[in-house]
Amino acid sequence: MIEYISTRSQTPRLSFSESMLAGLAEAGGLYVPSFLPKLSAGDVASMAHQPYLEAAWRVILPFVGDDIPSADLIKLLKATYKNFGHSDIAPLRRFDDNFYIMELFHGPTLAFKDIALQFLGQVFGYILSRKKQKVTIIGATSGDTGSAAIEAFKGMENVNIFILHPHNRVSEVQRRQMTTIDASNVFNIAVEGNFDDCQYMVKAMFNDRKFCDEMQLSTVNSINWARIMAQIVYYALASARVHAMTKKPVTFCVPTGNFGNVYAGYVAQMMGAPIEKLVVATNRNDVLHRFFETGEMKGEGVVPSISPSMDIRIASNFERLLFDQYGRDGSIVGQTLKQFREKGSFQLAPEIMTQLKKSFVSGKQDDAETLSVIERVYRQRKYILDPHTAVGVGVAEEYQRKNSDSVIVSIATAHPSKFPKAVKKAIGIEPELPPQLADLYQRVERYDVLPVSLPRIQQFVRERAWL
Repeated sequence: MIEYISTRSQTPRLSFSESMLAGLAEAGGLYVPSFLPKLSAGDVASMAHQPYLEAAWRVILPFVGDDIPSADLIKLLKATYKNFGHSDIAPLRRFDDNFYIMELFHGPTLAFKDIALQFLGQVFGYILSRKKQKVTIIGATSGDTGSAAIEAFKGMENVNIFILHPHNRVSEVQRRQMTTIDASNVFNIAVEGNFDDCQYMVKAMFNDRKFCDEMQLSTVNSINWARIMAQIVYYALASARVHAMTKKPVTFCVPTGNFGNVYAGYVAQMMGAPIEKLVVATNRNDVLHRFFETGEMKGEGVVPSISPSMDIRIASNFERLLFDQYGRDGSIVGQTLKQFREKGSFQLAPEIMTQLKKSFVSGKQDDAETLSVIERVYRQRKYILDPHTAVGVGVAEEYQRKNSDSVIVSIATAHPSKFPKAVKKAIGIEPELPPQLADLYQRVERYDVLPVSLPRIQQFVRERAWL
């Protein structure tokens, strides 16, 4: 049976539900499964013809073990995706014989985060009810995670949820989707800093063991393995379907900030999904692109862009990849990240980079290039891309020019109406919000602006959490 271990220390092995509720491991490590289940060639072939819910059940069941019986998992999955706007959950749109878009924005908040967070909300409710527990969820968002998490957990009797977002550094639609939810268990904090400051505050609260225990903290960020697990599904399913049509392995191009989404693709590849490469697409904040080019991870200041969900300097989920590349030796991971905190950089050995490049390549698009992609795709296909998806499409096209035989699936991470200013700048048209959000600009907002101060934010949480 799969158990969960830390990327940094020899903490006790946990069950799926224990690791999910814990969120972050002691010493700041992330939980990962003790081993990965495998998808056989027969599994992949049959998955190509399965609906999304059946494929999700097949992929997720081994990870949850005895914590969620098979019949209950099916019920949770049905509840998870009942309000999605497309019956296929993550539909593939064919651009040409070797280029597809996978649309991940048909959930209630119009972003790919819904696919994992709607599931996470269902599972949290299920496990907390069985354990008769309450938790305080703390999360940081660069835009989309917050609204998806709030949508999943609003009104839950056994959950408080506090979401930190960088003040004035998310789009207005993203902010309003978080701050207009009228629920007594929802608290929005606008932090006077960038996303990395928000993420640091969350990790610092988890590393304060007294505070963590007192508040019964848990997290919905992609540092929570359950989110990665739910995202593996669409990589496995899409690669199986495209492989069945083309008889070729698939290359996914993923707009990347915190590395969680593309890491889920890597896990699917390691499980046996027919995935050839994973293309890491970055915007002007290209820390990850420079890493894959040079082998040096070097943190630099974040510059605001038209694709704000990718304006990230420190990609938390990269730690899970490091853990695998270091032979699952948590002590080396801890030393490497300590050096990164103290010196602002670390360099991986050439042999590790050679291994990584078997799975990963990278590319970047600046704001001008991103706007150009949105304009060209709309002119040629009358299809509107959001600025994050456009980063991915631009990088994917560049990759395919150099690798003409490759079959590309580029990830569409958000609906264009979430970023109306960027889209209007590119094509002169402001995309309309779907009917369920048509009155978003008339709704009352509720949020508090706080400085980048751990004591202030902890005090805020203490005063409002009910346990």
